This record gives sequence, C-alpha cells and structure tokens, in this order.
Amino acid sequence: MAGKPLMRVGIGCAVAVLLLAGCATREVEFHHWPAETPAADNKADIARMQGLQAAAAATLATPQGAERAGGAAEPPPPLLKPDDAPSLKTYDPWARLNRFTYRFNARFDEALFLPVANGYRRFVPAPLRGGVHSFFANLSEVDSVINYTLQGRLHRTVRSFGRFVINTTLGIGGLFDIAGRLNIPYEPTGFGTTLAKWGMHPGPYVVMPLLGPSTFREGAGYVVDYATEYAINLGDLYRGNQAWGLGITTAIDQRANFDFRYYSTGSPFEYETIRFLYMRKQLIEDTGLHKTKPLPKPNPEEPAGK
Repeated sequence: MAGKPLMRVGIGCAVAVLLLAGCATREVEFHHWPAETPAADNKADIARMQGLQAAAAATLATPQGAERAGGAAEPPPPLLKPDDAPSLKTYDPWARLNRFTYRFNARFDEALFLPVANGYRRFVPAPLRGGVHSFFANLSEVDSVINYTLQGRLHRTVRSFGRFVINTTLGIGGLFDIAGRLNIPYEPTGFGTTLAKWGMHPGPYVVMPLLGPSTFREGAGYVVDYATEYAINLGDLYRGNQAWGLGITTAIDQRANFDFRYYSTGSPFEYETIRFLYMRKQLIEDTGLHKTKPLPKPNPEEPAGK
C-alpha cells in the first residue's frame, strides 16, 4: 500500500511539469554532464594540485616570494598527522549503482523537478508559500513527538507536542508558525535518528532515487517514518485522492526551499565531495547524540560509515 502514494507523487510531478512548463522551463539551463571516469579524473587532478603546491612552495622559498607574501618568510604551519585528521574514505560498497542514481537524480532535477520549483517560487506569492511550508512542518511534528519519545528525550517530546498544539490551534492548522514567534524552535527528528540513538551504525552510503544522499540506516528510518504517517493518517491526508496533492505539494515545497544545484561547480569530485560531507555530518550528529561517551580517535584507514 505504501507504494501507491509514491507512484502518485511521480505521476503528479509529471502533471505539474506539463502545467508549468510554458513558464518555468525558460529558467533552466542544461549542463554538459561530466564524463563518468572518476579514477582518471582523480589521478589527473591530484597530479595537477601537486604541481601547483610545489610551485607555490618554490615561490615562497625565494626572497621575492616572501616579500610578496607579506615580508619575512614564516615557517609553514605544522602538517596534520594521520591521527588528527578524519578519514577521507567512505564505506560505499554500492558505488557504481550510487553514481548511476546520482546522475539520474541530476537529470530528473534539471529537466523536471527544478523547473516546477522555479515556477512555484515565481508565481506563488511568498506569504502563501510560507503558509504551505509551515503547514508541512507542523505535520512533521507528529513524527518528532513519537521519535523523541523513543529516544528518551522527553523534554523535546514536550516541546514538539507543544509546537503542534499551538500551531494547529492558534496557527490555523499550522499555516502560521506561532510557536516559532514564541521562541519555541522547530527541530524535527525521525526514526533514523532514533536508530542512531539506540547505537545503530550509519552503514553503507546510499544515494536514494529522487531523495538524494542517505545511508542504509537513514533509508530504513525514512521508510518507517512514512509508514507511521500512513498508519496515523492525520486529518485523513495520507490516504485516498488527497494523498496525491499532499505528496506533490510536499515535494515541490521542499525543492523550492533547497538551493542545491547539481554539477554547479563543474568539479569531477562532486560525487566524492557530497558523499564525504554527508557522512561527516552523520558522524558528527551521532557523536552529539552520545555526549556521555568519549569521542573516538579518528582512524584515517577506516572508511566512514563502516
């Protein structure tokens, strides 16, 4: 049953594209996709960077170079030791499939998703967009209440429940973030964070179709969160024909509030960079969930996520 709303979202996105194509597609500029040759690209760029570093070191070693650098030559800063640096490796056993999915997401985003989001931002007034965003944020408080309780963070359970009550009543069903104006911050959580709190490791890096970077743990958490929403069916929004509009509008609202652009830098290392940053973010957040445990010493030889 859970697959039907997802299928509806995909079909609905296509319908929305047809409705907005005449005005939104003018803002899209198609890229020339980088060749999928990561090993050769990495080798060439590493050699180029090593050459630039050697040239810079040679220049600073001369008196003229020292003067241009700001006067007397200063000793170079101490290099990081392997024990001080986080691992640059990532546990990515499904790298080939992940790279294919990443490129598929990029093409889908540029051809369909981003034009619709641009049209939404261009033609829907900002106050209305703000109300829609607040409405979906208020719906997510239900998941937060459940997961904060499972995590044993009861003070946050009370806060999320309070936000939900205040915004649902005074905020007219969540269209206005009254709780935010009362300095009650919005800090959503999900079952992926609950698994992390229980001690589950992130696991392999995964690029999810349409959703983007994730891990095995976060992907499992996403499925459980969706199943929870479907089971509770708050306001009868997650079943029936209304689920179409909910799924489509949620996806467009999230994309319109997310500034990421695929291949905007033109770097052949984009996949590796996104993977590294996402995994480091996950590990930092995991450390924050277990403040009573000592911070483990980084091991540069151990892939992050394994």
